[in-house]
Amino acid sequence: MTVLALDIGATKFAVAVVESDFRLRDVRRAAVTADDPWAQCRALLLAVAGDKLVTAIGIGSAGPIEVADGVASPLNIPRWRDGFAIVEHVRTLFPAAVVRFAIDGACLALAEHRIGGLRGVRNGLALTVSSGVGGGIIADGRVLLGRTGNAGHLGHIVVPGDDTPCACGGFGCVEAVASGMSSVRWARGRGWSGETGIELAEAAGRSDPIALDALARAGTALGQAISSASALLDVDRVVIGGGFAHSGAPLWHPLRAAVDRHARLAFTRGLTVELSALSEGATLVGAGVLAVEAASN
Repeated sequence: MTVLALDIGATKFAVAVVESDFRLRDVRRAAVTADDPWAQCRALLLAVAGDKLVTAIGIGSAGPIEVADGVASPLNIPRWRDGFAIVEHVRTLFPAAVVRFAIDGACLALAEHRIGGLRGVRNGLALTVSSGVGGGIIADGRVLLGRTGNAGHLGHIVVPGDDTPCACGGFGCVEAVASGMSSVRWARGRGWSGETGIELAEAAGRSDPIALDALARAGTALGQAISSASALLDVDRVVIGGGFAHSGAPLWHPLRAAVDRHARLAFTRGLTVELSALSEGATLVGAGVLAVEAASN
């Protein structure tokens, strides 16, 4: 019997076999293509499953989602933006499997709470800063899901004084300011010639002034959003993962300075903000937690 995890990201699909201790194996990834995302996702699932009987699948998806209907509407997958019945399609593919579905941020929080930086923490936030900005909430020891399953959508907290257009249709969302893709666009608009968030972080490490400004802008926005969320939710710890979160001091110094400046209430002053130690992709791990716990019930 085999348990699978599926991560539907902004720019990639990832699938893995999940062990009972939430470790992943046979991880496969593929960039999302514009023409037929489901065909690509289906092929990845079948390749990882092979000829084994699949008994449970956990799905973590970029949002928005409708968890009751099993529908994903990722903003960065145009063919699915109006809604794709991912749970129905996966159940058709693996009719013997129990399928569990959650937004990527909830999966992120699950992973950090079970085996990561939020272990033993009853109230915390987990963020991912990569192609987009997502988040999940641990409240009183449980993942907060919300009415439609979209609780923790921290990437759409509004940054004070910023009106950068966001893919959601709004303006000034922290995702539109602080994600890797957004930071690259901002830097290129000011004459920087690189292409990726990794290149931007490397340029900042060489003291490129535009790259430094881009990472300072992103870090400040993240710190502001974290401060607002911590005041709202009364959390002990924030854990941040994702590729762009590994940009080093040019991102983290402004982030911590913004938290120090804005998190001034007595109950927020002890807030700790840490880099995630999970290396396999926390959303995929969290989807695996969903699947393993479903299989054991």
